[in-house]
Amino acid sequence: MLIVFNQMISLFLLMLTGYLANRFGVIDKTFESKVSRFIVNISLPATILNAVTGSDMPHDQEMLPIFIAAVSIFLVAHVVCHFIQKIIRWNPTYELMLNYSNLGFMGIPIITSIFPQNGILYVSVFTVIDQFMLWTMGVKLTTPCGKGKFDPRKLVNPATVAIFAALFLVVTGIKIPQLLDTGLQKIGATASPLAMIYVGGVFACIDIRRYIKELSLYGIVLVKMLLIPVIMYGGLNLFPISEEIHLTMALIAGMPAMTSVVMMANSAGSDGDYALGGVFVTTICSIVTLPFICWLLQYILSVSYTHLTLPT
Repeated sequence: MLIVFNQMISLFLLMLTGYLANRFGVIDKTFESKVSRFIVNISLPATILNAVTGSDMPHDQEMLPIFIAAVSIFLVAHVVCHFIQKIIRWNPTYELMLNYSNLGFMGIPIITSIFPQNGILYVSVFTVIDQFMLWTMGVKLTTPCGKGKFDPRKLVNPATVAIFAALFLVVTGIKIPQLLDTGLQKIGATASPLAMIYVGGVFACIDIRRYIKELSLYGIVLVKMLLIPVIMYGGLNLFPISEEIHLTMALIAGMPAMTSVVMMANSAGSDGDYALGGVFVTTICSIVTLPFICWLLQYILSVSYTHLTLPT
């Protein structure tokens, strides 16, 4: 739990840096706009590729259960979140924030800090599915209803190209040159700090008090960041995967709303301010909820092991 808390404080300090830099005129909206495009078009694709090239991928026997579990999680989460959206009839961006976690910017550093040996292996498989769903269904959800039908050509972007390239490398087992791999690692490493600084800078331009009082955003905290991780942890017992993977996927589900949602919403002309408010509230709350969920799941795991080892 302490590892997760320290990582959250580190990311919070990056956001605070962006916030103060904006307040003191060091960065402005022009800088933030260009940085967001750099992250979406360069840093994130490099992160996706490096997730599968930067480490030895698991064997097919290990990948298949992870892949099946990850796909099942997204399908169930999409159905549940879509059902909630139909009932409450709020902004479609709300469904996007319920569905997608901040995996690339927060999930990867947190998971790899907890499981330094195998964490990146679990996240790499999940990342491919996560990014594919984000840049397909996510793009569709952020397309305003008044702007005509959804254009499938929007699915062709640097992120989806990187996803299919990563899948090709995994399936074929092709290894890219070490020099190129090192370059991807260094470029991808800029995504998390730049994204947090970007978000902090944008936070300086919104009415924070307005979104702190927005009760609908705390519904995301309750459902997505507290209830779903616990339910998912129990549901994953249906799959033949290790306890490490159980904990990894449950923690990923409990991450705050994905930062990319803000950039996608702004780019599509959707309600970017509401998305930004959701990212702000969930990110601030995650400083408490993520360490708590990590402690709770580890406690459940320890109780389960104790129960299993009790003499009969």
